[in-house]
Amino acid sequence: MSTTKLRTFLAVARQGSFSAGARALGLSQPTVTTQVQALERDYNVELFHRRGRRIELTAVGRQLLPIAQHLSTLELEAFNLLRDSGKLNRGQLKVGAVGPFHVIEMVDAYRLRYPQIDLSIKVGNSASVLADLENYVTDVGVLAGLHEDPAFSAQLYARHPVVLFAHIEHPLAQFEQIPLTALQGQPLLHRESGSTTRLALEKALLEHEVTPRMVMEIGSREALREAVIRGIGVGAVSEAEFIADPRIRTIRLQGDPVCTETYLYCLAERQNSQVIGSFLALVTQSRGKPAPTVGAGLPRDQTP
Repeated sequence: MSTTKLRTFLAVARQGSFSAGARALGLSQPTVTTQVQALERDYNVELFHRRGRRIELTAVGRQLLPIAQHLSTLELEAFNLLRDSGKLNRGQLKVGAVGPFHVIEMVDAYRLRYPQIDLSIKVGNSASVLADLENYVTDVGVLAGLHEDPAFSAQLYARHPVVLFAHIEHPLAQFEQIPLTALQGQPLLHRESGSTTRLALEKALLEHEVTPRMVMEIGSREALREAVIRGIGVGAVSEAEFIADPRIRTIRLQGDPVCTETYLYCLAERQNSQVIGSFLALVTQSRGKPAPTVGAGLPRDQTP
């Protein structure tokens, strides 16, 4: 059914004449008359009784009027939704991430710029974040490392060195930085298999032929930090994810030989979406701003 013909019928019914309906629509009277006649002919009905210059709704016309009014209201709501969404005055953005680091600052920056967009965050592992993107459960993914897949568009957000951290009484804690070779034989705690930080560190250790003493595999950053606080061993974490504590000290690796990277992902077919594009553009522009200092350690020697 033509919404144009229904809109014309509604205007004529509201205005009480074809000429007044034409003026309301900004059309000529012959055009309006033709559209109403076409609607009547399409369904073999009579919508108006013509009494000279006066018109009256027929029984069918009276029944159609509230339906046409309701459709007009829905059409206006659809127009407003599309217009406001296109201008980012309303809408939703669902973000998937492997952890809270980075994604909170991204969402906060976007919320301040586009307060009328409803935001949500879903945390999971890398596989679930990519699966949610593929199944349209989320719109944007924040992941560590680059996953080569033509189905996804990816852009680098940040690159951070991996730092070590140890209990303040650990021999290495007196140094501000150490060479990677200083880890030879040291008790090292590592994350679960598949951890981006672990993979990057293991690659660097292998390349430099350094063999630490692997003490324990730990499946979360929080548990790893607790183990270091208890003096079980030395931990490794992305510099951006380190949380200061008076019981532990960070130790930088000379030359920053180990780094992790954070990427922003979306489905390649959706990269032209306005809400997704606005998020990617905003967080990319804001990533150069300096992050607040989390904590500072005591003065230490530069190297062992």
